[in-house]
Amino acid sequence: MPHMFIPGPVDVPAEVLDAQTAPMLPHRSPEFEAIFQRAAERSRQLFYTQFRVFLTASSGTGLQEAAVRNFARQEALVCVNGAFANRWYDVAVSNGRAADKIELPWDQPITPEGVYAALKSKHYEMLAVVHNETSTGLQNPVAQIAEAVRAASPDTLICVDAVSSLGGAKIEMDAWGLDMVLTSSQKCLALPPGLGLGAVSDRALAYAESVPQRGWYFDLVRMEKHRLKDSTPATPALPLIYALDAQLERIEREGLEQRFERHRRMAERVQNWALEHGLALFAPQGYRSQTVTTLVTPTGVEVGALNQFLLGRGMRIANGYGALKGKTFRIAHMGETQPEQIEELLAALEAYLEERR
Repeated sequence: MPHMFIPGPVDVPAEVLDAQTAPMLPHRSPEFEAIFQRAAERSRQLFYTQFRVFLTASSGTGLQEAAVRNFARQEALVCVNGAFANRWYDVAVSNGRAADKIELPWDQPITPEGVYAALKSKHYEMLAVVHNETSTGLQNPVAQIAEAVRAASPDTLICVDAVSSLGGAKIEMDAWGLDMVLTSSQKCLALPPGLGLGAVSDRALAYAESVPQRGWYFDLVRMEKHRLKDSTPATPALPLIYALDAQLERIEREGLEQRFERHRRMAERVQNWALEHGLALFAPQGYRSQTVTTLVTPTGVEVGALNQFLLGRGMRIANGYGALKGKTFRIAHMGETQPEQIEELLAALEAYLEERR
């Protein structure tokens, strides 16, 4: 199978895939509850938090919905500068929330100044922002945005989508004062798809208790009661919990700081290579992701044809997403990808570009 340099799903280590084949257990049994609680507890280190981490049988989008249903009776402010940020806005509206946008072109970061001004002009129960926009390869300055939120509206809950960055970039939930950070299993954590992880602060959970019509499946108050008692309100995805437990052990062996540094070095290599070869990067300097790089498609290059060439060499990249399809292509450097694999990809890209000169 080709190595996938795409921003999820990513390649999963064989030993992690094998962990899913462990025998099934009753999900209310002490044996499974011990595994579940160990995985949830170990997950906290990924978020740099003292708070609880919920494990859900869903994608990250499910936890976007959990955020708006639990933390906004009506008023939510969504920062939009990419496709997945805009999805969060759509999720809020489809759940009947009176959501507003801070909207910027996709090649520009959300600024603390813009957030401060918006919160000074109107009160919102929650603010939603994407840390690492998978569609653009742009990383928003979440720590500084959170400071602006606290300065302008201290009781506004700060919710962060870290789907394509958590586990590949350092996100300090508690130190930055975040209330919810959510992610998916199939990206930097290098797990199969289908598991959502969401860390939630005490004050956010307390606020959720006052919010009516939180739904059932993603009711965080209900989830907390079961988390303290056993595992989850409904049947969890047992094989994925087994895989998470195994992968967290591997991540601990590598070391989080070492993992972040590996991702940073791979991003720097890809981005420097692109600039050295006259390719334009979509995200501006200072706001480029360390897990996925989006490049502007050069004149005369068709992304589908490029991918066919790469598939012949045992690798695959991603086309642009949404409005950027065909106009850009994306190289993910996340999960268990290693620097030597990045070198193989860059050599293949160089060969393809040379053929067209």
